[in-house]
Amino acid sequence: MRIVALDVGLKRIGVALCLDGTTVLPQPAILRRNRNQAARDVAAFVSEWGIEVLIVGLPRGGSSEAEMERRIRHFVGLLELPEEIDVRYQDEAGSSAEAKDQMQGVVRQKRDGRIDSLAAKIILERWLTAQKAAE
Repeated sequence: MRIVALDVGLKRIGVALCLDGTTVLPQPAILRRNRNQAARDVAAFVSEWGIEVLIVGLPRGGSSEAEMERRIRHFVGLLELPEEIDVRYQDEAGSSAEAKDQMQGVVRQKRDGRIDSLAAKIILERWLTAQKAAE
């Protein structure tokens, strides 16, 4: 099963890819100049890789949870995806902080998207773990 996870932010969208159901690889982040461009870039990535399942991180907890969830769901609504693609949402709580901890001392330029894509990797790994536990 071909799966991609997104960590949707206001400036960058972290991307992680899983082609075999086990190995998750962070991909270059998508820089967001505007919503429509970012939606086109995500849709192009999904099409290029033949993605079957799209996992989107949603924030749980925090003062801006409802506003961020609204923005993320709106962004997903902008994606022009084939109907057969299964869109799922996964709690992303703490994924960015965990990614920053993992990259401590490795990344100088924090705005290059590597942390965002590592957060997407964490989101996808959590989703895969939950799927295996449910089996």
